[in-house]
Amino acid sequence: MPPHLCGLDFQRTKGEHVSDWNTNIIAEFRENDGKVGGMFEGAPLLILHTTGAKSGEERLAPLMYRSEGDRVFVFASKAGAHSHPDWYYNLTENPEVTVEIGGDTKQATAVELGRADRDEIFARQAVDRPQFGEYQKGTDRVIPVVELLLAD
Repeated sequence: MPPHLCGLDFQRTKGEHVSDWNTNIIAEFRENDGKVGGMFEGAPLLILHTTGAKSGEERLAPLMYRSEGDRVFVFASKAGAHSHPDWYYNLTENPEVTVEIGGDTKQATAVELGRADRDEIFARQAVDRPQFGEYQKGTDRVIPVVELLLAD
């Protein structure tokens, strides 16, 4: 399962590399104003642009997100792996990011939530998307929740 697509269950074509799979999802997302079909139909997806912590190069990650009013959250679940996804390390090093939601592209600042706020948001996400609760059960690490503070 690609580490970038936290919260989504899917099957890649045998032999398909994660970056190729992400490229296809990103293309479909952009062609359809942020909507993708198949097993992702109806899932809230965004494309997070980060700056590589080591490379300094732009990296793209299609992610499931949660919105509450004007607030947007992403979850560094990596499908319950025992390590954080690369995009998480990138934004902790370089918190100024770009976010594509639907047909809009905005600048944002990524801020990791403190434990109490994280627990509240994560609990609501796990109710709405039960796989997130399963991901947390599958690892000893606390899955970080990051708020994307969108610029006006």
